[in-house]
Amino acid sequence: MQTSAPGIRIGDEVLDALATGRPVLALESTILTHGLPSPRNLEVGLASEAEVRDVGVTPATIGVVDGTPVVGLSPAEIERLCTASGVVKASLRDLPIARAKRLDAGTTVAATAWLAHRAGIRVMSTGGLGGVHRGASDTFDESADLGTLATTPITLVSAGVKSILDIGATLERLETLNIPVVGYRTDRFPAFTVTDSGFALDYRVESPADAAALTLARDELGLPQAVLVANPVDAAKQLDPEFHDRVLAEALAAASAQGVTGHDTTPFLLDFVQRATGGASLEVNLEVYRGNVTLGAEIARAVAG
Repeated sequence: MQTSAPGIRIGDEVLDALATGRPVLALESTILTHGLPSPRNLEVGLASEAEVRDVGVTPATIGVVDGTPVVGLSPAEIERLCTASGVVKASLRDLPIARAKRLDAGTTVAATAWLAHRAGIRVMSTGGLGGVHRGASDTFDESADLGTLATTPITLVSAGVKSILDIGATLERLETLNIPVVGYRTDRFPAFTVTDSGFALDYRVESPADAAALTLARDELGLPQAVLVANPVDAAKQLDPEFHDRVLAEALAAASAQGVTGHDTTPFLLDFVQRATGGASLEVNLEVYRGNVTLGAEIARAVAG
């Protein structure tokens, strides 16, 4: 088990767990720095870590502090990223820039997965995965998450991808990149705040042990890509699908009318949906994240044996 990585600081608790073979779960930080309002972000960050510890797994929240990527942020560092001004959003390509400029940053799925793998962590949880954006055939707008996962052998638990993306195209890209996608107790690919995106999955797993077996099989074959476990939010707690579809259509129309394009599109659409749902989408977002953290911890325990 790797216990050091040049250019990366691994927290003492995580370092000890890795050295002794105890289960560790990686958690991304952009949900805290850019996805949730203050002080809710700090509450969620600390509560998620406590939830992971309660089941005997060591949490490793990952972020960048003063230019240094940290695998296993301390509570004080989590608070710093949740409250400081000027915290940026760092994908994998941004890590050297953040390092050279000594920035504080929340790490995306791509950056978190890569840093976790470098540190020797095998399982990670997030809310929703990035993917192919609508209109990408013209703009080539595709999240760096996908390319990174194609070369980073980690097991990622997510609730599919956000419905503002082109889900069909995202699934096609995942197939092209040879990234295995399995539903957790479902044959349908979820769309973050709704249980069913309308797209079917070829494979499913029924338990954390099944997901761990898939992880170990990938490793035995020496394959380089991630395994994506798509974990839908409880159907009783999802955003009402008809209401969701109507609000999303309104959000897309508003973005088009206002000429919103490029990297401004996602925050615009998410903000529109949150306001149009009276904050309900945010509460479902949190339910999604809690479910993925819980499942990720269970899979981490199963992988550790």
